[in-house]
Amino acid sequence: MKVLVPVKRVIDYNVKARVKPDGSGVDLANVKMSMNPFGEIAVEEAVRLKEKGVVNEIVVVSIGPSQAQETIRTALAMGADRGILIQTEETVEPLSVAKLLKAVVNEENPEIAILGKQAIDDDANQTGQMLAALLDWPQGTFASKLDIADGKAEVMREVDGGLQTISVELPAVITTDLRLNEPRYASLPNIMKAKRKPIDIKTPDDYGVSLDVRLEQTNVAEPPKREAGIIVESVAELVEKLKNQAGVI
Repeated sequence: MKVLVPVKRVIDYNVKARVKPDGSGVDLANVKMSMNPFGEIAVEEAVRLKEKGVVNEIVVVSIGPSQAQETIRTALAMGADRGILIQTEETVEPLSVAKLLKAVVNEENPEIAILGKQAIDDDANQTGQMLAALLDWPQGTFASKLDIADGKAEVMREVDGGLQTISVELPAVITTDLRLNEPRYASLPNIMKAKRKPIDIKTPDDYGVSLDVRLEQTNVAEPPKREAGIIVESVAELVEKLKNQAGVI
């Protein structure tokens, strides 16, 4: 079984994002970039499936600038077999990402696609669902547990009311939630081996996909500073402030 794992290069989750002075976007100059944490979880799950003997090949794909090769190398060091970089300097919206991934799926013919439920830069939470719709594949979103057997994927999903378990026929699209697993750290020997693993460089034109921009970002601003808290003398005063000032009760 072959598994396709899309990953995205984003600002490292430990870095505090800075807004550009003109409000046109987030300042990426001299900022540490890394793999989207949900993408790391997807790669880890694919590697675990390979270790169980369920999967025999893991193909990682990323869409972005040439520096995204570093993100792919990280996935290769974790245990993926080869990578595909669809190189572009343009901003790629979720629908265009889904169309590119559909083209890669048609070329690679994987039995399952595992990707993070969302990227921490735009928090769109759209690509997995759009990919499933374009492929006409069943989907298991927000997976906190995944078991594959007999041509089916059993997915435990995190929903508002608790946990929901569904079974979907393969091929399918799975999106990962935080509690699915804890990604491993790549060892030094595996990092060295990853340098020899192949990465194919493609462009959106190779797949016949146009990166049409449908959304316009008008302004980016930091959230307002949080006001200092106050100390109340009694429960009655607390209730009065919650009711009349905060308006929450």
